[in-house]
Amino acid sequence: MAEALALKDFNLSASDCPIVQIEGWDARFESSVSPMLGTDLPGSVGETVRHADTLIVRVSPRRLWLTTEAGAKPPQPAIDPELGCSVFLGEGRVRFSLSGARVLEILSSCIAVDWRSPGSAPGRALQTAFHHVPVLVLRTSETGCDMIVPRSFAHSLADWIADSAG
Repeated sequence: MAEALALKDFNLSASDCPIVQIEGWDARFESSVSPMLGTDLPGSVGETVRHADTLIVRVSPRRLWLTTEAGAKPPQPAIDPELGCSVFLGEGRVRFSLSGARVLEILSSCIAVDWRSPGSAPGRALQTAFHHVPVLVLRTSETGCDMIVPRSFAHSLADWIADSAG
């Protein structure tokens, strides 16, 4: 896998991606989890909230991902099983960090995203497919994003991005 790629106008690096997925069965779930995490939760799919070292991403109406940087462990709240559940997903995911002036151009050759849409603005998360593989894209800035990909496809997806950048 292209562990790191540094070009004049594009950079790609890969790292472990600690993630805890939490999911609720009903509305009581959110009112119990928000105080545990110490912050309001994202209101709609694609919204993100940063609290301390944790990024909270709403990936579906009742499902949230809690992510941290590699090496840090995301919080795993003690959820009442009557209200929901949590599971650690980090061992199955890799985080690609992409940056540079050509990020959106290069990614446009790999995934179908309207980068002018409010849904793909910096600070937002979006789910899409990359060569039939589900990925989560986290826009970090105008010229940067993270892409969370399944570990089993990370090598081929990194090579694909590197080829597109070349």
